[in-house]
Amino acid sequence: MRRLLVGPRATRAWLPLLAAAALLPARAGGAGSLAATVPQLCGRCLAGFDLTVSPSIEARFVPSPTGRGDEQELGADDLETDVYDQGTLDLSALLETETSLALPMKPLCREECRGLCPICGENRNTTACACQERAPELRWEPLKAWAARQSR
Repeated sequence: MRRLLVGPRATRAWLPLLAAAALLPARAGGAGSLAATVPQLCGRCLAGFDLTVSPSIEARFVPSPTGRGDEQELGADDLETDVYDQGTLDLSALLETETSLALPMKPLCREECRGLCPICGENRNTTACACQERAPELRWEPLKAWAARQSR
């Protein structure tokens, strides 16, 4: 297995990526899976952690057109096809895209993460702060009552 650094986040990915690659005279394609470990920040406590994602990848490549040529309408399959130039496949964009799409929108260091204290800002996972919960502000009570009436 090889270690490959991809993109601005320095994604650490271990290959083989395209285990079933088939090179044809005019087309190249393959399918496989990628295991990538990506540094993340927890969405609740802001602690750094490494998240491993394993997206399945299917890719098709065609040679880059040499000239302008005739215009052609693209089909649905054409929108999922990338191009390669001079017989070289550059997989860095594919790796970065597939890895980014596999990442969660709100990464959590662990499911039971308690987050940060809204008053003092301490990480509740590592420190038991003694802050008192603030009483709810009364100016929002009419809005809460209106929302409750609307949800009935």
